[in-house]
Amino acid sequence: MTAHDVSIAKTDGRKEAYVLAARNVVKMLFGPPEERSFAVRYWNGEVETPPGDIEFTLVIRHPAALRRMLLPPSELAIAQSYLFGDVDVVGDMEHAATIADLVAKREKSPRRALALLRQLLALPRGADRDSEDDDPESHDARGLAEGGPAHSEQRDARAVRFHYDVGNEFYALWLDRQMVYSCAYFARGDETLDEAQEAKLDLVCRKLRLAPGERLLDIGCGWGALVLHAARHYGVRATGITLSERQAEFARERVAREKLHDRVTIETRDYRSLDGRETFDKISSVGMIEHVGLARLPAYFAAAYRSLLPGGLFLNHGIVSIDDARPRSRFDPLWRRLWKRDRFIRRYVFPDGELVPSSAVIASAEAQGFELRDVESLREHYAQTLRHWGRRLECRAAEARQIAGDVVYRIWRLYMAGSARAFASGHIGVIQSLLAKADAMGRVHVPRTRGDLYAH
Repeated sequence: MTAHDVSIAKTDGRKEAYVLAARNVVKMLFGPPEERSFAVRYWNGEVETPPGDIEFTLVIRHPAALRRMLLPPSELAIAQSYLFGDVDVVGDMEHAATIADLVAKREKSPRRALALLRQLLALPRGADRDSEDDDPESHDARGLAEGGPAHSEQRDARAVRFHYDVGNEFYALWLDRQMVYSCAYFARGDETLDEAQEAKLDLVCRKLRLAPGERLLDIGCGWGALVLHAARHYGVRATGITLSERQAEFARERVAREKLHDRVTIETRDYRSLDGRETFDKISSVGMIEHVGLARLPAYFAAAYRSLLPGGLFLNHGIVSIDDARPRSRFDPLWRRLWKRDRFIRRYVFPDGELVPSSAVIASAEAQGFELRDVESLREHYAQTLRHWGRRLECRAAEARQIAGDVVYRIWRLYMAGSARAFASGHIGVIQSLLAKADAMGRVHVPRTRGDLYAH
Protein backbone atom coordinates (compact mmCIF):
# COMPACT_ATOMS: atom_id res chain seq x y z
CA MET A 1 0.00 0.00 0.00
CA THR A 2 1.42 3.35 -1.04
CA ALA A 3 1.56 6.44 1.15
CA HIS A 4 -1.23 7.86 -0.98
CA ASP A 5 -3.39 4.79 -0.33
CA VAL A 6 -2.74 5.08 3.40
CA SER A 7 -3.76 8.73 3.33
CA ILE A 8 -7.00 7.87 1.50
CA ALA A 9 -7.74 5.08 3.98
CA LYS A 10 -7.24 7.44 6.93
CA THR A 11 -9.51 10.04 5.31
CA ASP A 12 -12.20 7.46 4.65
CA GLY A 13 -11.88 6.24 8.22
CA ARG A 14 -12.39 9.74 9.59
CA LYS A 15 -15.43 10.23 7.38
CA GLU A 16 -16.98 6.99 8.65
CA ALA A 17 -16.17 7.95 12.24
CA TYR A 18 -17.86 11.32 11.80
CA VAL A 19 -21.03 9.71 10.43
CA LEU A 20 -21.07 7.20 13.28
CA ALA A 21 -20.62 9.95 15.89
CA ALA A 22 -23.38 12.03 14.31
CA ARG A 23 -25.73 9.05 14.27
CA ASN A 24 -24.97 8.40 17.95
CA VAL A 25 -25.71 12.03 18.83
CA VAL A 26 -29.06 11.90 17.03
CA LYS A 27 -29.95 8.62 18.73
CA MET A 28 -29.06 9.93 22.19
CA LEU A 29 -31.17 13.03 21.73
CA PHE A 30 -34.18 11.70 19.85
CA GLY A 31 -34.12 7.93 20.22
CA PRO A 32 -33.71 5.31 17.47
CA PRO A 33 -35.40 5.92 14.08
CA GLU A 34 -38.42 3.78 14.95
CA GLU A 35 -39.23 6.07 17.89
CA ARG A 36 -39.06 9.33 15.94
CA SER A 37 -41.69 11.23 13.99
CA PHE A 38 -39.11 12.73 11.62
CA ALA A 39 -36.44 11.55 9.22
CA VAL A 40 -32.74 12.47 9.36
CA ARG A 41 -30.60 12.95 6.26
CA TYR A 42 -26.81 13.07 6.72
CA TRP A 43 -24.31 14.90 4.54
CA ASN A 44 -23.19 11.64 2.89
CA GLY A 45 -26.70 10.93 1.57
CA GLU A 46 -27.63 8.39 4.24
CA VAL A 47 -31.23 8.73 5.48
CA GLU A 48 -32.83 7.38 8.65
CA THR A 49 -36.58 7.11 8.20
CA PRO A 50 -39.20 6.25 10.85
CA PRO A 51 -41.80 3.60 9.98
CA GLY A 52 -44.86 5.86 10.33
CA ASP A 53 -45.81 9.28 8.99
CA ILE A 54 -42.92 11.72 8.62
CA GLU A 55 -43.56 15.23 9.97
CA PHE A 56 -40.32 16.66 8.56
CA THR A 57 -36.77 15.77 7.58
CA LEU A 58 -33.82 17.15 9.52
CA VAL A 59 -30.95 17.64 7.07
CA ILE A 60 -27.46 17.61 8.64
CA ARG A 61 -25.39 19.31 5.97
CA HIS A 62 -21.78 18.69 7.05
CA PRO A 63 -19.76 16.82 9.74
CA ALA A 64 -19.36 19.88 12.00
CA ALA A 65 -23.08 20.76 12.02
CA LEU A 66 -24.15 18.95 15.18
CA ARG A 67 -21.14 20.15 17.14
CA ARG A 68 -21.99 23.75 16.25
CA MET A 69 -25.63 23.12 17.02
CA LEU A 70 -25.15 21.53 20.44
CA LEU A 71 -21.83 22.61 21.93
CA PRO A 72 -22.39 24.49 24.15
CA PRO A 73 -26.09 23.62 24.15
CA SER A 74 -28.63 26.46 24.07
CA GLU A 75 -31.85 27.42 22.34
CA LEU A 76 -29.93 30.17 20.54
CA ALA A 77 -27.23 27.82 19.20
CA ILE A 78 -29.86 25.42 17.86
CA ALA A 79 -31.66 28.27 16.10
CA GLN A 80 -28.41 29.63 14.65
CA SER A 81 -27.50 26.22 13.24
CA TYR A 82 -30.63 26.50 11.09
CA LEU A 83 -30.32 30.22 10.32
CA PHE A 84 -26.80 29.87 8.97
CA GLY A 85 -27.28 26.64 7.06
CA ASP A 86 -25.54 24.01 9.21
CA VAL A 87 -28.83 22.11 9.29
CA ASP A 88 -31.98 22.41 7.23
CA VAL A 89 -35.62 21.44 7.64
CA VAL A 90 -37.73 19.98 4.85
CA GLY A 91 -41.41 19.73 5.72
CA ASP A 92 -43.42 20.90 8.72
CA MET A 93 -41.40 23.64 10.41
CA GLU A 94 -43.78 23.93 13.33
CA HIS A 95 -43.09 20.35 14.39
CA ALA A 96 -39.38 20.89 13.78
CA ALA A 97 -39.49 23.81 16.22
CA THR A 98 -39.92 21.29 19.05
CA ILE A 99 -36.34 20.05 18.57
CA ALA A 100 -34.98 22.62 21.03
CA ASP A 101 -37.39 21.44 23.75
CA LEU A 102 -36.42 17.82 23.14
CA VAL A 103 -32.74 18.68 23.42
CA ALA A 104 -33.32 20.71 26.60
CA LYS A 105 -35.13 17.80 28.21
CA ARG A 106 -32.29 15.38 27.48
CA GLU A 107 -29.57 17.85 28.47
CA LYS A 108 -30.94 18.12 32.01
CA SER A 109 -29.62 14.62 32.74
CA PRO A 110 -25.90 14.96 33.72
CA ARG A 111 -25.16 11.35 32.79
CA ARG A 112 -26.71 11.64 29.34
CA ALA A 113 -25.12 15.07 28.80
CA LEU A 114 -21.65 13.64 29.51
CA ALA A 115 -22.15 10.75 27.07
CA LEU A 116 -23.42 13.20 24.47
CA LEU A 117 -20.40 15.44 24.99
CA ARG A 118 -18.02 12.57 24.13
CA GLN A 119 -19.77 12.02 20.80
CA LEU A 120 -19.88 15.73 19.98
CA LEU A 121 -16.15 16.09 20.64
CA ALA A 122 -15.56 13.30 18.12
CA LEU A 123 -16.98 15.61 15.42
CA PRO A 124 -14.82 18.28 13.72
CA ARG A 125 -15.05 21.95 14.68
CA GLY A 126 -15.49 23.06 11.08
CA ALA A 127 -14.50 26.32 9.44
CA ASP A 128 -15.92 29.66 10.56
CA ARG A 129 -19.29 30.54 9.08
CA ASP A 130 -18.82 32.87 6.15
CA SER A 131 -21.12 34.36 3.58
CA GLU A 132 -20.18 37.29 1.40
CA ASP A 133 -23.68 37.68 -0.02
CA ASP A 134 -25.66 37.43 3.22
CA ASP A 135 -23.60 38.32 6.29
CA PRO A 136 -25.29 36.85 9.39
CA GLU A 137 -24.01 39.66 11.59
CA SER A 138 -26.04 42.21 9.62
CA HIS A 139 -29.21 40.56 10.96
CA ASP A 140 -28.10 40.62 14.62
CA ALA A 141 -29.64 43.28 16.88
CA ARG A 142 -26.92 43.34 19.53
CA GLY A 143 -25.67 46.67 18.20
CA LEU A 144 -28.86 48.34 19.43
CA ALA A 145 -27.32 48.49 22.91
CA GLU A 146 -25.35 51.50 21.68
CA GLY A 147 -28.63 53.40 21.30
CA GLY A 148 -29.17 53.86 25.04
CA PRO A 149 -31.01 51.85 27.70
CA ALA A 150 -33.75 49.41 26.72
CA HIS A 151 -37.14 51.05 26.05
CA SER A 152 -35.72 54.55 25.95
CA GLU A 153 -37.33 56.61 23.20
CA GLN A 154 -34.26 56.56 20.96
CA ARG A 155 -33.64 52.84 21.35
CA ASP A 156 -37.31 51.93 20.83
CA ALA A 157 -37.20 53.79 17.53
CA ARG A 158 -34.11 51.85 16.47
CA ALA A 159 -35.65 48.54 17.54
CA VAL A 160 -38.79 49.19 15.51
CA ARG A 161 -36.73 50.15 12.47
CA PHE A 162 -34.67 46.97 12.85
CA HIS A 163 -37.83 44.88 12.69
CA TYR A 164 -39.70 46.70 9.93
CA ASP A 165 -36.84 47.81 7.71
CA VAL A 166 -36.78 44.31 6.25
CA GLY A 167 -39.05 46.06 3.79
CA ASN A 168 -42.70 46.48 2.89
CA GLU A 169 -42.19 44.20 -0.12
CA PHE A 170 -41.08 41.34 2.14
CA TYR A 171 -44.12 41.64 4.42
CA ALA A 172 -46.44 41.94 1.44
CA LEU A 173 -45.38 38.45 0.31
CA TRP A 174 -47.15 36.72 3.19
CA LEU A 175 -49.51 39.16 4.90
CA ASP A 176 -53.14 39.57 3.79
CA ARG A 177 -54.17 42.11 1.18
CA GLN A 178 -54.70 44.83 3.82
CA MET A 179 -51.26 44.25 5.39
CA VAL A 180 -52.53 43.45 8.90
CA TYR A 181 -49.62 42.32 11.04
CA SER A 182 -51.42 40.96 14.10
CA CYS A 183 -53.72 38.12 15.12
CA ALA A 184 -56.62 37.46 12.74
CA TYR A 185 -60.10 36.40 13.90
CA PHE A 186 -61.33 33.00 12.70
CA ALA A 187 -64.91 32.84 13.99
CA ARG A 188 -65.72 29.63 12.07
CA GLY A 189 -62.17 28.38 11.62
CA ASP A 190 -62.27 27.92 7.84
CA GLU A 191 -61.97 31.56 6.77
CA THR A 192 -59.27 32.70 4.38
CA LEU A 193 -56.59 34.93 5.86
CA ASP A 194 -58.10 37.96 4.08
CA GLU A 195 -61.53 37.23 5.56
CA ALA A 196 -60.18 36.61 9.05
CA GLN A 197 -58.11 39.80 9.12
CA GLU A 198 -61.05 41.90 7.97
CA ALA A 199 -63.15 40.23 10.67
CA LYS A 200 -60.52 41.20 13.28
CA LEU A 201 -60.50 44.82 12.14
CA ASP A 202 -64.27 44.88 12.39
CA LEU A 203 -64.22 43.19 15.81
CA VAL A 204 -61.95 45.94 17.17
CA CYS A 205 -64.23 48.63 15.76
CA ARG A 206 -67.35 46.99 17.18
CA LYS A 207 -65.80 46.50 20.62
CA LEU A 208 -64.96 50.21 20.62
CA ARG A 209 -68.56 50.94 19.54
CA LEU A 210 -67.27 53.43 16.96
CA ALA A 211 -69.80 55.95 15.68
CA PRO A 212 -69.70 58.47 12.80
CA GLY A 213 -67.87 61.66 13.65
CA GLU A 214 -65.90 60.22 16.57
CA ARG A 215 -62.15 60.67 16.79
CA LEU A 216 -60.07 57.48 16.93
CA LEU A 217 -56.37 57.19 17.82
CA ASP A 218 -54.54 54.00 16.81
CA ILE A 219 -51.23 53.59 18.69
CA GLY A 220 -48.82 51.55 16.56
CA CYS A 221 -50.90 51.75 13.40
CA GLY A 222 -48.65 49.60 11.21
CA TRP A 223 -49.48 49.97 7.53
CA GLY A 224 -52.76 51.73 8.30
CA ALA A 225 -55.29 48.92 7.92
CA LEU A 226 -57.31 49.65 11.07
CA VAL A 227 -57.59 53.43 10.68
CA LEU A 228 -58.60 53.01 7.05
CA HIS A 229 -61.20 50.37 7.92
CA ALA A 230 -62.61 52.51 10.73
CA ALA A 231 -62.86 55.61 8.52
CA ARG A 232 -64.27 53.68 5.57
CA HIS A 233 -66.92 51.64 7.43
CA TYR A 234 -67.63 53.58 10.63
CA GLY A 235 -67.25 57.21 9.52
CA VAL A 236 -64.71 58.19 12.17
CA ARG A 237 -61.82 60.64 11.91
CA ALA A 238 -58.75 58.54 12.62
CA THR A 239 -55.14 59.26 13.53
CA GLY A 240 -52.56 56.50 13.34
CA ILE A 241 -49.07 56.75 14.86
CA THR A 242 -46.03 54.54 14.23
CA LEU A 243 -42.28 54.71 14.79
CA SER A 244 -41.57 53.15 11.39
CA GLU A 245 -41.18 55.71 8.62
CA ARG A 246 -41.49 52.94 6.02
CA GLN A 247 -44.85 51.95 7.44
CA ALA A 248 -45.97 55.56 7.64
CA GLU A 249 -45.07 56.26 4.02
CA PHE A 250 -46.93 53.15 2.88
CA ALA A 251 -49.99 54.06 4.99
CA ARG A 252 -50.05 57.63 3.66
CA GLU A 253 -49.99 56.32 0.10
CA ARG A 254 -53.00 54.12 0.90
CA VAL A 255 -54.84 57.07 2.42
CA ALA A 256 -54.19 59.13 -0.72
CA ARG A 257 -55.27 56.29 -3.04
CA GLU A 258 -58.56 55.89 -1.17
CA LYS A 259 -59.06 59.68 -1.00
CA LEU A 260 -59.49 59.56 2.77
CA HIS A 261 -56.99 62.31 3.60
CA ASP A 262 -59.78 64.41 5.11
CA ARG A 263 -60.54 61.66 7.64
CA VAL A 264 -57.26 59.78 8.17
CA THR A 265 -53.91 61.12 9.37
CA ILE A 266 -50.72 59.11 9.71
CA GLU A 267 -47.94 60.40 11.96
CA THR A 268 -44.45 59.15 12.80
CA ARG A 269 -44.30 59.61 16.55
CA ASP A 270 -43.80 57.85 19.88
CA TYR A 271 -46.63 57.08 22.30
CA ARG A 272 -44.72 59.08 24.94
CA SER A 273 -45.45 62.25 22.94
CA LEU A 274 -49.18 61.94 23.71
CA ASP A 275 -49.43 64.74 26.25
CA GLY A 276 -53.21 65.13 26.46
CA ARG A 277 -53.45 68.36 24.50
CA GLU A 278 -55.15 66.37 21.73
CA THR A 279 -57.91 64.05 22.93
CA PHE A 280 -59.91 61.25 21.32
CA ASP A 281 -63.26 59.54 21.82
CA LYS A 282 -61.76 56.08 21.35
CA ILE A 283 -58.24 54.60 21.27
CA SER A 284 -56.94 51.32 19.90
CA SER A 285 -53.55 49.66 20.22
CA VAL A 286 -53.04 46.37 18.39
CA GLY A 287 -49.76 44.48 18.70
CA MET A 288 -47.94 47.41 20.28
CA ILE A 289 -47.64 46.52 23.96
CA GLU A 290 -45.06 43.79 23.25
CA HIS A 291 -42.56 46.56 22.44
CA VAL A 292 -43.25 48.61 25.58
CA GLY A 293 -41.64 46.53 28.35
CA LEU A 294 -42.83 45.91 31.91
CA ALA A 295 -41.09 48.96 33.38
CA ARG A 296 -42.72 51.28 30.82
CA LEU A 297 -46.29 49.96 31.12
CA PRO A 298 -47.35 52.72 33.56
CA ALA A 299 -46.13 55.43 31.14
CA TYR A 300 -47.82 53.67 28.21
CA PHE A 301 -51.22 53.46 29.89
CA ALA A 302 -50.85 56.96 31.33
CA ALA A 303 -50.32 58.33 27.80
CA ALA A 304 -53.46 56.57 26.59
CA TYR A 305 -55.47 57.70 29.62
CA ARG A 306 -54.66 61.39 29.26
CA SER A 307 -55.43 61.22 25.51
CA LEU A 308 -58.88 59.70 26.03
CA LEU A 309 -61.99 61.76 26.65
CA PRO A 310 -64.03 60.96 29.78
CA GLY A 311 -66.48 58.15 29.06
CA GLY A 312 -64.26 56.85 26.25
CA LEU A 313 -62.95 53.36 25.51
CA PHE A 314 -59.46 51.97 24.90
CA LEU A 315 -59.04 48.58 23.16
CA ASN A 316 -55.61 47.14 23.97
CA HIS A 317 -54.67 44.00 22.00
CA GLY A 318 -51.35 42.31 22.75
CA ILE A 319 -49.37 39.14 23.30
CA VAL A 320 -48.89 38.01 26.91
CA SER A 321 -46.74 35.38 28.59
CA ILE A 322 -48.72 32.54 30.13
CA ASP A 323 -45.55 30.77 31.29
CA ASP A 324 -44.41 33.78 33.34
CA ALA A 325 -47.67 33.73 35.29
CA ARG A 326 -47.19 30.11 36.37
CA PRO A 327 -45.22 28.85 39.39
CA ARG A 328 -41.52 28.22 38.71
CA SER A 329 -38.82 26.24 40.45
CA ARG A 330 -36.05 28.22 42.15
CA PHE A 331 -33.62 26.95 39.50
CA ASP A 332 -35.71 28.17 36.56
CA PRO A 333 -34.08 31.63 36.23
CA LEU A 334 -30.62 30.01 36.13
CA TRP A 335 -31.74 27.45 33.54
CA ARG A 336 -33.28 30.16 31.36
CA ARG A 337 -29.98 32.09 31.36
CA LEU A 338 -27.89 29.01 30.58
CA TRP A 339 -30.30 27.81 27.92
CA LYS A 340 -30.56 31.37 26.46
CA ARG A 341 -34.32 31.13 26.35
CA ASP A 342 -35.94 33.65 23.96
CA ARG A 343 -32.52 34.97 22.87
CA PHE A 344 -33.21 34.03 19.24
CA ILE A 345 -36.28 36.27 18.98
CA ARG A 346 -34.63 39.14 20.83
CA ARG A 347 -31.51 39.08 18.67
CA TYR A 348 -32.99 38.40 15.25
CA VAL A 349 -36.70 39.32 15.28
CA PHE A 350 -37.95 41.62 18.06
CA PRO A 351 -35.02 43.35 19.78
CA ASP A 352 -36.04 44.49 23.27
CA GLY A 353 -39.39 42.72 22.86
CA GLU A 354 -40.84 41.76 26.23
CA LEU A 355 -43.89 39.65 27.01
CA VAL A 356 -45.50 40.05 30.42
CA PRO A 357 -48.36 38.17 32.12
CA SER A 358 -51.90 39.40 31.49
CA SER A 359 -52.16 40.27 35.19
CA ALA A 360 -49.36 42.83 34.78
CA VAL A 361 -51.08 44.40 31.76
CA ILE A 362 -54.42 44.76 33.52
CA ALA A 363 -52.90 45.91 36.83
CA SER A 364 -50.88 48.61 35.05
CA ALA A 365 -53.96 49.84 33.20
CA GLU A 366 -56.05 49.97 36.36
CA ALA A 367 -53.26 51.76 38.25
CA GLN A 368 -53.53 54.63 35.74
CA GLY A 369 -57.29 54.97 36.24
CA PHE A 370 -58.74 52.63 33.60
CA GLU A 371 -61.64 50.32 34.38
CA LEU A 372 -61.56 46.85 32.80
CA ARG A 373 -64.89 46.24 31.05
CA ASP A 374 -64.13 43.16 29.00
CA VAL A 375 -61.27 40.82 28.10
CA GLU A 376 -61.03 38.07 25.48
CA SER A 377 -58.30 35.56 24.71
CA LEU A 378 -57.55 34.91 21.03
CA ARG A 379 -54.72 32.41 21.61
CA GLU A 380 -55.93 29.75 19.16
CA HIS A 381 -56.66 32.44 16.57
CA TYR A 382 -53.03 33.57 16.64
CA ALA A 383 -51.72 30.04 16.18
CA GLN A 384 -53.90 29.75 13.06
CA THR A 385 -52.79 33.18 11.82
CA LEU A 386 -49.13 32.25 12.12
CA ARG A 387 -49.69 29.00 10.25
CA HIS A 388 -51.23 30.97 7.40
CA TRP A 389 -48.27 33.37 7.38
CA GLY A 390 -45.73 30.55 7.50
CA ARG A 391 -47.31 28.67 4.59
CA ARG A 392 -47.56 31.81 2.51
CA LEU A 393 -43.91 32.66 3.17
CA GLU A 394 -42.78 29.15 2.22
CA CYS A 395 -44.81 29.29 -1.00
CA ARG A 396 -42.93 32.46 -1.97
CA ALA A 397 -39.52 31.44 -0.62
CA ALA A 398 -37.65 32.32 -3.81
CA GLU A 399 -39.05 35.86 -3.84
CA ALA A 400 -38.39 36.28 -0.11
CA ARG A 401 -34.75 35.26 -0.57
CA GLN A 402 -34.39 37.64 -3.50
CA ILE A 403 -35.81 40.56 -1.51
CA ALA A 404 -34.22 39.97 1.89
CA GLY A 405 -31.67 37.16 1.59
CA ASP A 406 -31.60 33.54 2.74
CA VAL A 407 -30.82 34.31 6.39
CA VAL A 408 -33.83 36.62 6.77
CA TYR A 409 -36.06 34.04 5.09
CA ARG A 410 -34.85 31.41 7.58
CA ILE A 411 -35.26 33.79 10.54
CA TRP A 412 -38.88 34.45 9.69
CA ARG A 413 -39.71 30.86 8.81
CA LEU A 414 -38.39 29.69 12.17
CA TYR A 415 -39.89 32.58 14.12
CA MET A 416 -43.40 32.06 12.78
CA ALA A 417 -43.31 28.28 13.20
CA GLY A 418 -41.95 28.51 16.74
CA SER A 419 -44.50 31.17 17.67
CA ALA A 420 -47.38 29.10 16.28
CA ARG A 421 -46.19 26.22 18.44
CA ALA A 422 -45.95 28.47 21.52
CA PHE A 423 -49.50 29.74 21.07
CA ALA A 424 -50.94 26.31 20.31
CA SER A 425 -49.28 24.72 23.35
CA GLY A 426 -50.29 27.48 25.76
CA HIS A 427 -46.90 29.03 26.53
CA ILE A 428 -47.99 32.45 25.29
CA GLY A 429 -51.37 34.02 24.60
CA VAL A 430 -52.96 37.14 23.18
CA ILE A 431 -55.71 39.16 24.84
CA GLN A 432 -58.00 42.01 23.85
CA SER A 433 -58.73 44.20 26.89
CA LEU A 434 -61.52 46.75 26.67
CA LEU A 435 -60.68 49.56 29.08
CA ALA A 436 -62.87 52.52 30.00
CA LYS A 437 -62.19 56.02 31.34
CA ALA A 438 -65.28 56.88 33.36
CA ASP A 439 -66.57 60.43 33.40
CA ALA A 440 -67.18 62.44 36.59
CA MET A 441 -70.46 60.58 37.14
CA GLY A 442 -68.89 57.16 36.62
CA ARG A 443 -70.43 56.69 33.17
CA VAL A 444 -68.78 55.01 30.18
CA HIS A 445 -70.03 54.62 26.62
CA VAL A 446 -70.57 50.86 26.63
CA PRO A 447 -73.80 48.81 26.45
CA ARG A 448 -75.00 46.69 29.37
CA THR A 449 -74.37 43.41 27.49
CA ARG A 450 -72.15 42.04 24.72
CA GLY A 451 -75.17 41.36 22.51
CA ASP A 452 -74.30 44.05 19.99
CA LEU A 453 -70.96 42.38 19.27
CA TYR A 454 -72.65 39.26 17.98
CA ALA A 455 -75.55 40.84 16.11
CA HIS A 456 -73.57 40.96 12.83
